[in-house]
Order: sequence, then structure tokens, then C-alpha cells
Amino acid sequence: MELIGGKWKSVILFHLISSKKRYNELRKEIPLLNERTLSMQLKQLEADGIISRKAFYTKPPLKVEYALTKFGKGLIPILKMITDWGITVAQEKGEFIES
Repeated sequence: MELIGGKWKSVILFHLISSKKRYNELRKEIPLLNERTLSMQLKQLEADGIISRKAFYTKPPLKVEYALTKFGKGLIPILKMITDWGITVAQEKGEFIES
């Protein structure tokens, strides 16, 4: 849990399941997450080997993509189960918000 615990890491990882994403794509997909926290969480996930960061320097503007590593992809079944459980709980409690 030290690697994926906290409020936002699992949310970020969930958004990277389907494909690699640029920083701004993640910001748009997770609007409640502020820039500083997103940046810190991405750095921690990268340092722990769960995601990779690829920077493209060939032409401005700088392009950076984040993706799950092989190690990170091992979390996909767990993330999907947590998501399914969270949706069920939110629906039962009447607190489900879909955007």
C-alpha cells in the first residue's frame, strides 16, 4: 500500500490503464486534482517504477507521456476490482457522481 496508497495514486493509475497519457490529459480527466499534487504523485509513481515518463525533445513544445510499466500493469486487475467496488458502494449509498 505504500506504493499506491493515498487519495490520488490509484485514480491516476486507473486513468493510465487504457493508454499512455500526457500531463494535461491527466489534468483534464481528473479535474479535482491540483497541478502540484498531480506532479508530486507522478514523480513518486515513477520513482517507484510503477509508471514511466517519456519526454520528447525534438520540437517545441516539450511533450511528456506517462504510461504504466510492466510492474505497474500488474496492478490492473486490482485497480479494476477497487473501481468496481467503489462504484457499487457509491451507488448503494446514493453518493455516486458521474461526470
